Amino acid sequence: MLPRRHLLALVATGPLLAGMPASRSGAHAQGDWRSQVREIRFGISSAENERDAVARHEPLARYLSEKLGVPVRIYRATDYAGVVEAMRAGHLEFARIGPANYALAYRIMGSRIAPIARDIDQAGAEGYYSVIAVKADSPFRTLADLRGRAIAWPDPNSASGFAVPAYYLRKEGIDIERFFGRTGFSGSHEQGIIAILNGTFDAAATFWSNEARGNIQRMTEKGMIPAGATRIIWRSPLIPNSPWVVRTDLPAGLLEAYRAALFAMPSDAPDVFRLASTNARGLAPTKHEDYLDVIAVTEENQRQRRQRRS
Repeated sequence: MLPRRHLLALVATGPLLAGMPASRSGAHAQGDWRSQVREIRFGISSAENERDAVARHEPLARYLSEKLGVPVRIYRATDYAGVVEAMRAGHLEFARIGPANYALAYRIMGSRIAPIARDIDQAGAEGYYSVIAVKADSPFRTLADLRGRAIAWPDPNSASGFAVPAYYLRKEGIDIERFFGRTGFSGSHEQGIIAILNGTFDAAATFWSNEARGNIQRMTEKGMIPAGATRIIWRSPLIPNSPWVVRTDLPAGLLEAYRAALFAMPSDAPDVFRLASTNARGLAPTKHEDYLDVIAVTEENQRQRRQRRS
Protein backbone atom coordinates (compact mmCIF):
# COMPACT_ATOMS: atom_id res chain seq x y z
CA MET A 1 0.00 0.00 0.00
CA LEU A 2 1.33 3.42 -0.94
CA PRO A 3 1.94 5.96 1.81
CA ARG A 4 -0.96 8.39 2.24
CA ARG A 5 1.38 11.36 2.06
CA HIS A 6 2.19 10.49 -1.54
CA LEU A 7 -1.19 9.40 -2.90
CA LEU A 8 -4.67 10.81 -3.05
CA ALA A 9 -6.67 8.64 -5.40
CA LEU A 10 -7.11 4.96 -6.17
CA VAL A 11 -9.11 3.56 -9.07
CA ALA A 12 -9.80 -0.18 -8.99
CA THR A 13 -10.53 -2.02 -12.23
CA GLY A 14 -10.98 -5.46 -10.71
CA PRO A 15 -10.89 -7.32 -7.42
CA LEU A 16 -7.91 -6.65 -5.21
CA LEU A 17 -5.73 -9.77 -5.27
CA ALA A 18 -3.10 -10.61 -2.70
CA GLY A 19 0.13 -11.07 -4.62
CA MET A 20 3.87 -10.92 -4.50
CA PRO A 21 5.26 -7.45 -3.73
CA ALA A 22 6.41 -5.76 -6.92
CA SER A 23 9.87 -5.11 -5.46
CA ARG A 24 10.53 -8.88 -5.47
CA SER A 25 9.20 -9.57 -8.94
CA GLY A 26 12.47 -8.84 -10.73
CA ALA A 27 14.08 -11.79 -8.97
CA HIS A 28 11.51 -14.15 -10.49
CA ALA A 29 11.72 -13.25 -14.15
CA GLN A 30 11.49 -16.87 -15.30
CA GLY A 31 8.16 -18.50 -16.07
CA ASP A 32 4.73 -16.92 -16.38
CA TRP A 33 4.92 -13.41 -14.98
CA ARG A 34 1.21 -13.50 -14.11
CA SER A 35 1.96 -15.98 -11.38
CA GLN A 36 4.42 -13.50 -9.91
CA VAL A 37 2.60 -10.18 -10.40
CA ARG A 38 -1.06 -10.32 -9.37
CA GLU A 39 -1.71 -6.57 -9.62
CA ILE A 40 -0.21 -3.75 -11.67
CA ARG A 41 -0.07 -0.22 -10.34
CA PHE A 42 0.15 2.78 -12.66
CA GLY A 43 1.17 6.18 -11.30
CA ILE A 44 0.12 9.65 -12.44
CA SER A 45 1.28 13.02 -11.12
CA SER A 46 -0.61 15.98 -9.72
CA ALA A 47 -0.52 18.19 -12.84
CA GLU A 48 -4.34 18.02 -12.99
CA ASN A 49 -6.94 18.03 -10.22
CA GLU A 50 -7.66 14.67 -8.59
CA ARG A 51 -11.19 14.11 -9.88
CA ASP A 52 -10.44 14.83 -13.55
CA ALA A 53 -7.06 13.07 -13.58
CA VAL A 54 -8.51 9.87 -12.14
CA ALA A 55 -11.54 9.95 -14.46
CA ARG A 56 -9.32 10.38 -17.53
CA HIS A 57 -7.26 7.34 -16.58
CA GLU A 58 -10.06 4.92 -15.63
CA PRO A 59 -10.43 3.73 -19.26
CA LEU A 60 -6.65 3.27 -19.46
CA ALA A 61 -6.76 1.01 -16.41
CA ARG A 62 -9.55 -1.05 -17.95
CA TYR A 63 -7.71 -1.30 -21.28
CA LEU A 64 -4.47 -2.44 -19.67
CA SER A 65 -6.31 -4.89 -17.40
CA GLU A 66 -7.86 -6.53 -20.45
CA LYS A 67 -4.64 -6.58 -22.46
CA LEU A 68 -2.41 -7.82 -19.64
CA GLY A 69 -4.87 -10.17 -17.97
CA VAL A 70 -4.33 -8.81 -14.44
CA PRO A 71 -6.02 -5.97 -12.53
CA VAL A 72 -4.50 -2.54 -13.14
CA ARG A 73 -5.01 0.24 -10.62
CA ILE A 74 -4.37 3.95 -11.08
CA TYR A 75 -2.63 5.89 -8.33
CA ARG A 76 -2.41 9.68 -8.28
CA ALA A 77 0.37 11.23 -6.24
CA THR A 78 -0.13 14.41 -4.23
CA ASP A 79 2.97 15.92 -5.84
CA TYR A 80 5.44 15.10 -8.60
CA ALA A 81 8.05 13.60 -6.28
CA GLY A 82 5.46 11.21 -4.83
CA VAL A 83 5.31 9.18 -8.04
CA VAL A 84 9.09 8.88 -8.10
CA GLU A 85 9.29 7.82 -4.46
CA ALA A 86 6.56 5.22 -5.00
CA MET A 87 8.43 3.74 -7.97
CA ARG A 88 11.71 3.75 -6.07
CA ALA A 89 10.07 1.86 -3.20
CA GLY A 90 8.60 -0.74 -5.57
CA HIS A 91 5.00 0.41 -5.06
CA LEU A 92 4.38 1.26 -8.72
CA GLU A 93 5.25 -0.74 -11.82
CA PHE A 94 4.53 1.88 -14.49
CA ALA A 95 3.89 5.62 -14.66
CA ARG A 96 3.61 8.62 -16.92
CA ILE A 97 5.66 11.50 -15.59
CA GLY A 98 7.08 14.81 -16.76
CA PRO A 99 10.58 15.18 -18.23
CA ALA A 100 12.05 16.94 -15.16
CA ASN A 101 10.37 14.37 -12.94
CA TYR A 102 12.09 11.68 -14.99
CA ALA A 103 15.38 13.48 -14.34
CA LEU A 104 14.63 13.24 -10.61
CA ALA A 105 13.68 9.57 -10.95
CA TYR A 106 16.87 8.75 -12.83
CA ARG A 107 18.97 10.55 -10.23
CA ILE A 108 17.37 8.44 -7.51
CA MET A 109 16.82 5.12 -9.29
CA GLY A 110 19.45 5.05 -12.04
CA SER A 111 18.91 2.21 -14.51
CA ARG A 112 16.01 0.82 -12.44
CA ILE A 113 13.73 3.20 -14.37
CA ALA A 114 13.49 3.69 -18.12
CA PRO A 115 11.37 5.75 -20.53
CA ILE A 116 9.85 3.70 -23.34
CA ALA A 117 7.41 6.02 -25.13
CA ARG A 118 6.32 9.62 -25.51
CA ASP A 119 3.30 11.21 -27.15
CA ILE A 120 3.09 12.55 -30.68
CA ASP A 121 0.62 15.44 -30.73
CA GLN A 122 -1.91 16.19 -33.45
CA ALA A 123 0.60 18.40 -35.24
CA GLY A 124 3.15 15.56 -35.29
CA ALA A 125 5.39 17.11 -32.62
CA GLU A 126 7.12 15.05 -29.93
CA GLY A 127 7.71 18.02 -27.66
CA TYR A 128 5.99 20.91 -25.91
CA TYR A 129 6.83 24.23 -24.28
CA SER A 130 6.90 26.00 -20.98
CA VAL A 131 4.96 29.23 -21.17
CA ILE A 132 4.36 32.08 -18.77
CA ALA A 133 0.77 33.26 -18.82
CA VAL A 134 -0.91 36.35 -17.42
CA LYS A 135 -4.52 37.45 -17.18
CA ALA A 136 -5.70 38.61 -20.61
CA ASP A 137 -6.74 42.07 -19.42
CA SER A 138 -3.60 42.67 -17.37
CA PRO A 139 -1.09 45.37 -18.36
CA PHE A 140 1.79 42.86 -18.60
CA ARG A 141 3.10 42.42 -22.14
CA THR A 142 6.67 41.22 -21.67
CA LEU A 143 8.79 39.60 -18.99
CA ALA A 144 10.21 43.01 -18.14
CA ASP A 145 6.72 44.08 -17.07
CA LEU A 146 6.74 41.37 -14.39
CA ARG A 147 9.67 42.81 -12.46
CA GLY A 148 8.67 42.94 -8.80
CA ARG A 149 5.46 41.01 -9.49
CA ALA A 150 4.25 37.61 -8.21
CA ILE A 151 4.64 34.40 -10.23
CA ALA A 152 3.31 30.90 -9.51
CA TRP A 153 5.26 27.74 -10.28
CA PRO A 154 3.18 24.51 -10.27
CA ASP A 155 5.74 22.12 -8.74
CA PRO A 156 9.53 22.14 -8.19
CA ASN A 157 9.84 18.90 -10.18
CA SER A 158 7.76 20.08 -13.15
CA ALA A 159 9.75 20.70 -16.34
CA SER A 160 7.43 23.33 -17.82
CA GLY A 161 6.26 24.54 -14.42
CA PHE A 162 9.66 25.31 -12.93
CA ALA A 163 12.86 23.59 -14.11
CA VAL A 164 12.84 24.83 -17.71
CA PRO A 165 11.68 28.43 -17.08
CA ALA A 166 14.10 28.79 -14.16
CA TYR A 167 16.96 27.70 -16.41
CA TYR A 168 16.11 29.71 -19.52
CA LEU A 169 15.10 32.86 -17.66
CA ARG A 170 18.52 32.73 -15.99
CA LYS A 171 20.07 32.47 -19.47
CA GLU A 172 18.17 35.64 -20.36
CA GLY A 173 19.70 37.40 -17.37
CA ILE A 174 16.74 37.01 -15.01
CA ASP A 175 17.42 35.76 -11.51
CA ILE A 176 13.96 34.49 -10.59
CA GLU A 177 14.50 34.89 -6.85
CA ARG A 178 15.45 38.57 -7.22
CA PHE A 179 13.54 39.63 -10.30
CA PHE A 180 10.08 38.65 -9.09
CA GLY A 181 8.62 40.26 -6.00
CA ARG A 182 7.07 36.99 -4.86
CA THR A 183 7.17 33.38 -6.01
CA GLY A 184 5.33 30.30 -4.83
CA PHE A 185 4.35 26.75 -5.74
CA SER A 186 0.66 26.46 -6.58
CA GLY A 187 0.56 22.65 -6.32
CA SER A 188 -0.64 22.01 -9.87
CA HIS A 189 -0.75 23.58 -13.32
CA GLU A 190 -4.46 24.21 -13.00
CA GLN A 191 -4.13 25.94 -9.65
CA GLY A 192 -1.49 28.26 -11.07
CA ILE A 193 -3.81 29.48 -13.82
CA ILE A 194 -6.69 29.88 -11.38
CA ALA A 195 -4.36 31.90 -9.13
CA ILE A 196 -3.69 34.50 -11.82
CA LEU A 197 -7.39 34.78 -12.64
CA ASN A 198 -8.33 35.39 -9.01
CA GLY A 199 -5.47 37.84 -8.50
CA THR A 200 -3.37 35.79 -6.09
CA PHE A 201 -0.48 35.87 -8.59
CA ASP A 202 0.28 38.08 -11.57
CA ALA A 203 1.71 35.30 -13.74
CA ALA A 204 2.03 31.52 -13.83
CA ALA A 205 4.16 28.99 -15.67
CA THR A 206 2.44 26.06 -17.35
CA PHE A 207 2.67 23.67 -20.33
CA TRP A 208 1.62 24.46 -23.91
CA SER A 209 1.98 22.36 -27.07
CA ASN A 210 0.14 24.36 -29.72
CA GLU A 211 -3.04 26.39 -30.17
CA ALA A 212 -5.16 23.28 -29.63
CA ARG A 213 -3.31 21.46 -26.87
CA GLY A 214 -2.04 22.52 -23.46
CA ASN A 215 -3.11 23.12 -19.90
CA ILE A 216 -4.98 26.36 -20.61
CA GLN A 217 -6.88 24.79 -23.52
CA ARG A 218 -7.78 21.76 -21.41
CA MET A 219 -9.05 23.96 -18.59
CA THR A 220 -11.15 25.90 -21.10
CA GLU A 221 -12.61 22.72 -22.57
CA LYS A 222 -13.53 21.51 -19.09
CA GLY A 223 -15.26 24.79 -18.30
CA MET A 224 -12.81 25.68 -15.53
CA ILE A 225 -11.89 29.04 -17.08
CA PRO A 226 -13.46 31.23 -19.80
CA ALA A 227 -12.02 31.13 -23.30
CA GLY A 228 -9.48 33.90 -23.84
CA ALA A 229 -9.05 34.54 -20.11
CA THR A 230 -5.24 34.36 -20.29
CA ARG A 231 -2.44 35.61 -22.50
CA ILE A 232 1.02 34.08 -23.06
CA ILE A 233 3.98 36.46 -22.82
CA TRP A 234 6.95 34.02 -22.84
CA ARG A 235 7.71 30.62 -24.36
CA SER A 236 10.66 28.28 -23.81
CA PRO A 237 12.59 26.18 -26.30
CA LEU A 238 11.07 22.78 -27.08
CA ILE A 239 10.90 20.21 -24.26
CA PRO A 240 10.59 16.47 -25.11
CA ASN A 241 7.11 15.16 -24.35
CA SER A 242 6.45 13.43 -21.04
CA PRO A 243 7.72 9.84 -20.98
CA TRP A 244 5.77 6.68 -20.20
CA VAL A 245 8.21 4.98 -17.83
CA VAL A 246 8.71 1.47 -16.46
CA ARG A 247 10.63 -0.14 -13.64
CA THR A 248 13.30 -2.24 -15.30
CA ASP A 249 13.47 -4.81 -12.47
CA LEU A 250 10.12 -6.29 -13.53
CA PRO A 251 9.78 -9.68 -15.26
CA ALA A 252 10.80 -9.52 -18.91
CA GLY A 253 7.47 -11.00 -19.99
CA LEU A 254 5.53 -8.25 -18.22
CA LEU A 255 7.67 -5.52 -19.76
CA GLU A 256 7.18 -7.00 -23.23
CA ALA A 257 3.42 -7.36 -22.75
CA TYR A 258 3.09 -3.82 -21.43
CA ARG A 259 5.14 -2.34 -24.26
CA ALA A 260 3.00 -4.18 -26.82
CA ALA A 261 -0.25 -3.05 -25.16
CA LEU A 262 0.95 0.55 -24.90
CA PHE A 263 2.01 0.92 -28.52
CA ALA A 264 -1.14 -0.85 -29.73
CA MET A 265 -3.41 1.52 -27.80
CA PRO A 266 -3.59 4.39 -30.36
CA SER A 267 -5.01 1.99 -32.97
CA ASP A 268 -6.75 -0.63 -30.78
CA ALA A 269 -8.37 1.85 -28.37
CA PRO A 270 -8.02 5.36 -29.87
CA ASP A 271 -10.62 6.94 -27.59
CA VAL A 272 -8.87 5.56 -24.51
CA PHE A 273 -5.51 6.80 -25.76
CA ARG A 274 -6.76 10.29 -26.65
CA LEU A 275 -8.34 10.65 -23.23
CA ALA A 276 -5.29 9.48 -21.28
CA SER A 277 -2.83 11.45 -23.42
CA THR A 278 -4.94 14.63 -23.65
CA ASN A 279 -5.69 14.27 -27.34
CA ALA A 280 -2.33 13.09 -28.66
CA ARG A 281 -2.16 11.41 -32.07
CA GLY A 282 0.16 8.52 -31.31
CA LEU A 283 3.26 7.28 -29.53
CA ALA A 284 6.93 7.36 -30.45
CA PRO A 285 9.59 5.08 -28.94
CA THR A 286 11.89 6.98 -26.61
CA LYS A 287 15.00 6.32 -24.56
CA HIS A 288 17.07 7.81 -21.76
CA GLU A 289 19.29 9.76 -24.16
CA ASP A 290 16.29 11.76 -25.37
CA TYR A 291 16.11 13.42 -21.94
CA LEU A 292 19.79 14.29 -21.44
CA ASP A 293 19.14 17.98 -22.10
CA VAL A 294 16.39 18.07 -19.48
CA ILE A 295 18.65 16.23 -17.03
CA ALA A 296 21.36 18.82 -17.68
CA VAL A 297 18.84 21.62 -17.02
CA THR A 298 17.81 20.13 -13.67
CA GLU A 299 21.44 19.54 -12.67
CA GLU A 300 22.33 23.15 -13.47
CA ASN A 301 19.36 24.35 -11.42
CA GLN A 302 20.58 22.24 -8.51
CA ARG A 303 24.08 23.70 -8.79
CA GLN A 304 22.63 27.19 -8.68
CA ARG A 305 20.64 26.36 -5.53
CA ARG A 306 23.70 24.88 -3.84
CA GLN A 307 25.72 27.99 -4.64
CA ARG A 308 23.06 30.18 -3.06
CA ARG A 309 23.17 28.15 0.12
CA SER A 310 26.96 28.20 0.40
